[in-house]
Amino acid sequence: MASASCLSLLVLVAMASAASGQLSPTFYDSSCPDALSTISRVVTAAVRSEPRMGASLLRLHFHDCFVDGCDGSVLLADTGSFVGEQGAAPNAGSIRGMNVIDNVKTQVEAVCKQTVSCADILAVAARDSVSALGGPFWTVPLGRRDSTTASKTNAENDLPPPSSDLQGLTDKFSNKGLSVTDMVALSGAHTTGQSQCKNFRDRIYNDSDIDTAFATSLKANCPQPSGSGDSGLAPLDTTSPNAFDNAFYSNLLSQKGLLHSDQVLFNGGGTDNTVRSFASNPAAFGSAFATAMVNMGNIAPKTGTQGQIRLTCSKVNS
Repeated sequence: MASASCLSLLVLVAMASAASGQLSPTFYDSSCPDALSTISRVVTAAVRSEPRMGASLLRLHFHDCFVDGCDGSVLLADTGSFVGEQGAAPNAGSIRGMNVIDNVKTQVEAVCKQTVSCADILAVAARDSVSALGGPFWTVPLGRRDSTTASKTNAENDLPPPSSDLQGLTDKFSNKGLSVTDMVALSGAHTTGQSQCKNFRDRIYNDSDIDTAFATSLKANCPQPSGSGDSGLAPLDTTSPNAFDNAFYSNLLSQKGLLHSDQVLFNGGGTDNTVRSFASNPAAFGSAFATAMVNMGNIAPKTGTQGQIRLTCSKVNS
């Protein structure tokens, strides 16, 4: 009787463990051994073809994880009356790279049917994008499952806007279980990619903590009146926009952060020393970024029997 009770307890513990789940780097070793090499091949080719795509795929993973956890919800397309995360203000007209993820998913499905989640593909694609741009490589814990819902409201509440001050940023990251060091390191993702004029207009016309020549150069393609030239692009890092390096932090030291939410990291506040450290030590930044990406990838994943493995990343299985 005692052994039967013990066995039942073990089964219950196993079931609970499977439901809550722990991510593991070896999750697909048996079920889909070619998964990671397939993702890497497609992502690396896409980034080599268009370096900006690396930043776009990295941003997709960030925008996924910050809204209800790393569950692929950002990939669910708006259809009819349904408006999810893609239609939210931080994403509408700016998120891109879904076509690359769709291509990856097609290739992965060809080798392993309905085994690898879109959420895991996003996590690995972010890592491979950074690596393809010359940045650090890290081991990605795997085993996430895909959401069946997406929330426009949560996307607009949880994603930090480019107008954020330091306390606002700190609060947004803390709410997701991320440290201040994680926040400063993850902001370094802005060492590559571009941003739209509407995101930096207020900074270049109204902020005082900005290099004058830098602001002037940006005004040519970003007129002051709201609504004019809103989608005009500027590199987040003018020094080396297509390389994943630590130049972002050196730019902050020179008051050349493109976004207000970037420059607040070096503006007399508590993160100044971390910015100085990352600016002077590329290895320290690379290590901190890799750690922060793993931490971010651990935000509320769906595992075990939660969610589903979507056959198509843009829609829930029928």
